[in-house]
Amino acid sequence: MEIYNSLSGNIERFTPIEKNKVVIYVCGLTPYDHAHLGHARTYISFDIIKRYLTKMNYKIIHIQNITDVEDKIIKRAKESGKKPLEIAEYFQKKADAVFDELNILKADFYPKASEHIKEIIKMIEKIIENGYGYVSEDGVYFEVSKFNKYGKLSGQKLEFIKQGARIEINENKKNPEDFALWKIESGDFVFDSPWGKGRPGWHIECSAMSMKYSKNRTLDIHGGGKDLSFPHHENEIAQTEAALGISFVKYWVHTGFLTVNEEKMSKSLGNFITVEDVLKKNSPNALRLFFSLTHYRSPVDYSEDGIDAAGKSIERILRTFEKLKECKPNNKGNGREYFSNEVELFYKYMENDFDTPQALASFFELIKKINSSFEEGIDEEALKYLEKEFSDILWILGIRLDKKIEMTEKTKKAINEIAKKYMDTDNKTIEQVLDKIRELRVNLRKEKNYSKSDEIREKLKKIGIEIEDKN
Repeated sequence: MEIYNSLSGNIERFTPIEKNKVVIYVCGLTPYDHAHLGHARTYISFDIIKRYLTKMNYKIIHIQNITDVEDKIIKRAKESGKKPLEIAEYFQKKADAVFDELNILKADFYPKASEHIKEIIKMIEKIIENGYGYVSEDGVYFEVSKFNKYGKLSGQKLEFIKQGARIEINENKKNPEDFALWKIESGDFVFDSPWGKGRPGWHIECSAMSMKYSKNRTLDIHGGGKDLSFPHHENEIAQTEAALGISFVKYWVHTGFLTVNEEKMSKSLGNFITVEDVLKKNSPNALRLFFSLTHYRSPVDYSEDGIDAAGKSIERILRTFEKLKECKPNNKGNGREYFSNEVELFYKYMENDFDTPQALASFFELIKKINSSFEEGIDEEALKYLEKEFSDILWILGIRLDKKIEMTEKTKKAINEIAKKYMDTDNKTIEQVLDKIRELRVNLRKEKNYSKSDEIREKLKKIGIEIEDKN
């Protein structure tokens, strides 16, 4: 498998640091407002990458931070009369709900900046001890000129960084390009530190938290939007490598920019679109497919026509799958070899830097062949092969088999009561709860915890919900 590495600017062979294990860190939200289309584009892209690596039998450790200590949150809190962490928790819960609706797999860890001040301070102390940081009247700064690899990710030259930094003069810095590790401030939302009360700089939290949950080892993949490459990711590299003396990340992966009707999305232009608003009119499957039709590294332009077309394609995909499952075998019909080329091409393109547009073109060709074969017939072996491969491809793309679940309020309540014993069911639809139960049982069976898996199945069976184990 090959992957584009933003650090080298080249397509490289993907070789994890540990065999069959991939540690991924993706920059998470600053929850001061509703999640928007740009967020959806990035998290859907990384969800497909994660799903594909999972399908290739890699064990994934996924870390995604929550920046709940930030000036925008504090400003929003002052405007609303609420506490900063209340604002952050409210918008993070709203975001979690829409990302669940988008069928985005959960990360293993969601560390919050507010809960990792100790780790942040410890890393800053290490940076100072190693000669890369200094204490000033208004906080602690990273001395960029001391880190000779600065700019290796973004390609920014230090002389140009200096010119840009001189616009905002701060006499407490040794050099204009130096950036804050800790800001000494007053107010209600501050934390104790050896340098005075204040708050961490934006960049240091990602370094401290990614290293805590990866156990101070090089990350296989660090991801985020292209706009984070400089200065955020550049500063993460400098901080982490200065503190720990290790290579921070092996593969840097960035998603392309998003526009709306060929204009940059912004509130001032009136084209700021939240995920919540999109899902009022369109299915989660349609939005996932819409983004998958563009390579994750390429810019993507959102339009109503584009999402409508994706919705029609989803209907065709799901209709074909339903017909495939209902199809009776005809041993004089087309065999497995008639369909295998398109399946193999799907995986071939995914192996090439997760090239979803080309992979989808092969998938649509497969669908065309399947539909043309219903009259000719499909033999038994081919039907089993197609149902499995079709299902696997849908899982990789994160496309749910949308089936309307009609049940009484009593049954819904009973399902939620069962689920609450095993997981958090807040802000989830009944379909999402059932999906989570199915996912839990799959994991339990992988762990050979058959007794607990069977216990859940029997409880559901008593209220009329049957779950079949295929293996």
